[in-house]
Amino acid sequence: MKIYTKTGDAGDTGLFGGGRVGKDDPRVEAYGQVDELNSVLGLARAEGLGPLDPLAQSLQDQLFTVGSILATPHDSKAAAHIPRVQDSWITAMENAIDSYDLELAPLTAFILPGGSKPAAALHLARTVCRRAERHVVPLFRQGLVDAQVVVFLNRLSDLLFAMARYANHHAGVKDVPWVAPKSS
Repeated sequence: MKIYTKTGDAGDTGLFGGGRVGKDDPRVEAYGQVDELNSVLGLARAEGLGPLDPLAQSLQDQLFTVGSILATPHDSKAAAHIPRVQDSWITAMENAIDSYDLELAPLTAFILPGGSKPAAALHLARTVCRRAERHVVPLFRQGLVDAQVVVFLNRLSDLLFAMARYANHHAGVKDVPWVAPKSS
């Protein structure tokens, strides 16, 4: 099987289950954002996440599913064969956030993305997740995407924040507090 098909050379692409749309279609933009998020999470894993790695791999699998949901119109024959976001995924993310929070010092200030390389990569993943969420919300409002996809991305960004803080804690690196400029 060749990697290149030449079918997108005119600026359109096929959706899973049939139909073609422009590569600038909001649906394509949304699943492209999720794909970018998955890649950034892969980058974070390459930095060495230690005990966070199994969770990160599971999240990558789930993100691939979310991308396939976004690439599949509800009315296509393929839609019945695409897994859905599971409530258990969201519960597991909430449980992980709560677990990490038990080990972390309470937040007393806003923190800047950074610290250790794994934490910085997780913060980058968090911001890409928020961008992906902003692209998915209009699709949800138009009835093109189930609410659980929005909930998943919203919870994931919270989890990535907690994971970044935990990565710094695990590395013995303090979170970087935001220092507000002094009024002049």
